[in-house]
Amino acid sequence: MCPSTEPENGGPQAGFTLIESLVALAIVAVALTAIGMLVAADIRATRSLEQRLQLIETAREILSALPERDQLTMGNTRGEIAGQRWRLDVMPFAGNFVDQNVTSPWIPQTVVLRVEAPTGEILRVDTVRLHRNPGGGP
Repeated sequence: MCPSTEPENGGPQAGFTLIESLVALAIVAVALTAIGMLVAADIRATRSLEQRLQLIETAREILSALPERDQLTMGNTRGEIAGQRWRLDVMPFAGNFVDQNVTSPWIPQTVVLRVEAPTGEILRVDTVRLHRNPGGGP
């Protein structure tokens, strides 16, 4: 507050000057803008997290519904669940550390699940499944 001064008619003058009021309004505006930016960032982060959780739940649903080992066939399957498109690829496992000359009771298969949200975010899950080799070893 500015110190009181004596006006021409001799009475004291009290109150804020115009500059003091404008400075106070500017400080309030900056504080409200900062708070608004924090709230907006929090909302964006929450939406992103919710979308990621929906992708994970869709992937879990698809993977839990996979057929038994012996019924899982090579190729790809596509579909859509709750607006999320998915693709499941089953292919032979390729690794330079696997000796193709050794007969094994198990055949590894690579299983790749790709789930895409309507916004374009993608979740990819790569795994290996074993199924029994009908002419395999012991």
